[in-house]
Amino acid sequence: MRGLMMDYQLSLPAILRRAETQFSHRTVTSRRADKRIVRQTYAEILERAKRLAVALGELGVKPGDRVATLAWAGHEHLEAYLGIPSSGAVLHTLNLRLHCDDLAYIINDADDKVVILDESLLPLWQQIRPHVKVKHVVVIKGSGGVSSDERQETPTGPIDYEQLLASADPSRYVEASIDEHDAAAMCYTSGTTGRPKGVLYSHRAIMLHSLAQGLRDSLALAEDDTVLPIVPMFHVNAWGLPFTATWFGCNQVFPGPYLDPQSVISLLVSERVTITAGVPTVWLGVLQELDKNPGKYDLRALRAIVIGGSAAPISMIRAYQERHGLHIIHAWGMTEMTPLGTLCNLPSTLKDAPAEEQLRYRARQGTPMPLVEIRARAEQGIAPWDGQTMGELEVRGPWIAAQYFNMPGADDRFTDDGWFKTGDIVTIADCGCIELTDRAKDLVKSGGEWISTVALETALMGHPAVAEAAVIAVPHPKWDERPLAVVVLKQGQRASCEELIAFLTPNFAKWWLPDAIEFIDEIPRTSVGKFKKSVLREQFKEHYSI
Repeated sequence: MRGLMMDYQLSLPAILRRAETQFSHRTVTSRRADKRIVRQTYAEILERAKRLAVALGELGVKPGDRVATLAWAGHEHLEAYLGIPSSGAVLHTLNLRLHCDDLAYIINDADDKVVILDESLLPLWQQIRPHVKVKHVVVIKGSGGVSSDERQETPTGPIDYEQLLASADPSRYVEASIDEHDAAAMCYTSGTTGRPKGVLYSHRAIMLHSLAQGLRDSLALAEDDTVLPIVPMFHVNAWGLPFTATWFGCNQVFPGPYLDPQSVISLLVSERVTITAGVPTVWLGVLQELDKNPGKYDLRALRAIVIGGSAAPISMIRAYQERHGLHIIHAWGMTEMTPLGTLCNLPSTLKDAPAEEQLRYRARQGTPMPLVEIRARAEQGIAPWDGQTMGELEVRGPWIAAQYFNMPGADDRFTDDGWFKTGDIVTIADCGCIELTDRAKDLVKSGGEWISTVALETALMGHPAVAEAAVIAVPHPKWDERPLAVVVLKQGQRASCEELIAFLTPNFAKWWLPDAIEFIDEIPRTSVGKFKKSVLREQFKEHYSI
């Protein structure tokens, strides 16, 4: 039956309207490449976003066209987040840490019409330029680090971002005719197992994701919050936080290219950040800085640190809580999921539980957000929710991809009944809480039995001498595969292979324990800061045959 409710489109201009009428006084703070701090109000940001929308139309950008950004986190990037989708075009954030060949492939596959880039990234762009066809290049000046000669070499004559906005009349901004199922944004996977794949996010998906992300049992965002996404704006829409924070009227803080511990902490302190989010490697560095300088930094305003991308060691969660009084919320998601799928807030049933039991729960990846459904598929079929049976996590929901961009037809990442196969191996407890045990490609199968590398890694990082640890599957002549631990020690610390294996022994079956530990100076990382285990597997593939 039709006509019961208004046909209200869930599209991003609704975020702009709400922010403009209710939150014009709230602020956006950016750290520039030269480390200057710039502050602007929502009123200023929204006017500039509208100018950008008008200017893109005057450049010939049509609804559905892709407009790419190659930029660090800053207020111009937020303007692109808001202005590009509101013009009817598609925001396409480029991961600047990918190889130039991958970036060229992605730009061509997306058929980007315009690229907006930071001046400081012109040297990177010049490596990509000969291999792509982009009609317009817009340069955000003032990033620093580039000579005037290099500026002149940009193809077709660069357009100065500020001049482009100045030439556009915001009064000419008219909301585009947008269907909520139209594409609003686009990201590509990192391509660790093949060519990167494009994921289109609809206006409806982003709106529902943002609404759920702000709920009390999610991140509990409100107008009096100040949000600092440490996760880059070029990676999965900074986990959706710029959209959500704008909609809920939060102050926003963007760190630019500086993610070292001192730079992160200085913003947390000076801007009185209440909630921040990033991958574990960033927060391990911050923890070391806090431990070196107890009591030096005033972080009393910070109510939550959201950690995702890979599992946070339980030792790190404990250290933040017990030594610094800071609360960590575990999160899990994927590019194909806009990206958040689960969050680990303590349930009411554990409010009075012993501290150690609460800590063990919080080290899991949590329960599905509203509108996200989960199941795990084991070799024998759908796994029971018993907290023990491992299976590949499958998900469905309104902000989860149904297929990849430019890849019509059947895809083995999607089940016949419409679920997305994540590639993550998990257990699911009876309350719906998932615990990540591994990526399917990273599991160790030794003598026919599965071993979780994540469990071993998080345990190893609980040793006081260990800074980082990765566990990989290495071919073995007898057992098919065996786990090998690769460890980076903290500066000035020492530990032997025997000592670390003894440290693991009380908590793991004997056949789970690594037969050896390799000590290296640095663990290779992917473009988004995760351990690049494929490199380690290649490096140590002959370990047990030597």
